[in-house]
Amino acid sequence: MKRITLMILVSLYVSITLDAQVYQTFKDTRVINTHSVETLGKGQLDIRIGHRFGDMFGERGGWETFYGLETARDVQIGGEVGITKNFMVGISRTKGSGDLKQNVNGLFKWRFLRQNDEENMPISAAFTGTASISTQKATEEGLTSFPEFTHRMVFHSSFLIARKFSRAVSLQVGAGFTHRNLIIENGDNDILNVSFAGRFKISSGWGIIFDATLPFAPTITVDNGHYPALGLGVEYETGGGHVFQINLTNSSGIMETDYIPYTFSDISEGQFRLGFTISRLFLLSSDY
Repeated sequence: MKRITLMILVSLYVSITLDAQVYQTFKDTRVINTHSVETLGKGQLDIRIGHRFGDMFGERGGWETFYGLETARDVQIGGEVGITKNFMVGISRTKGSGDLKQNVNGLFKWRFLRQNDEENMPISAAFTGTASISTQKATEEGLTSFPEFTHRMVFHSSFLIARKFSRAVSLQVGAGFTHRNLIIENGDNDILNVSFAGRFKISSGWGIIFDATLPFAPTITVDNGHYPALGLGVEYETGGGHVFQINLTNSSGIMETDYIPYTFSDISEGQFRLGFTISRLFLLSSDY
């Protein structure tokens, strides 16, 4: 019995002990809604397809919409490429679930710290920047009248810090800033946010992931119908460069420029939805 107990303790120690150089804090460049600190390697191309369905329950869910599966709230398709091992750029098109539709999104991410216990670096840290431009046809009045071209644009930036505490547990915190060039009367151009995210390893391919993004602005409150964007999901990494994720979230938008200002779904009322992301990596350069 003592020998069996010792073997279990040794196995547990091995499973949670990290190598000096941390390879992957997260399996993907995203958690669910928020970015992770991960970047693509130099010469890697990531083709991404994302989807958010309609409410599973509540007034707009249930059997009539097959629990939201017959409704597409947001759809994304795009590509991202690693310029260096710590810097990546990308472009995508999203349907848009908020006030601005038919969005073209550009982004960059720079990871400027990487956890390395051998060099006494306990964390990884990254900075992201996103710009979204609505290409929808202008209306005669209202938020989508677009008096100037810049009124079609929304910007977001975030600062992320993460640590892989063991081979099974990774946690991340972040702070962000969103700016809208055009708003409705008495709205807020600028929105601050904090985010939390984590991953729990189940096996070599499977993991449980979660995140939460909490916006802060005078009019972006629960009293005004705005809610934090919450997500819970599972992801699976195949051996061939695929990462598949399925999640439940109250966010109907995929991009930060969409879900931070426009999450109006209350989880307690059944206003959450099924979502998925498919990521396929291609190697463009032998330098990786």
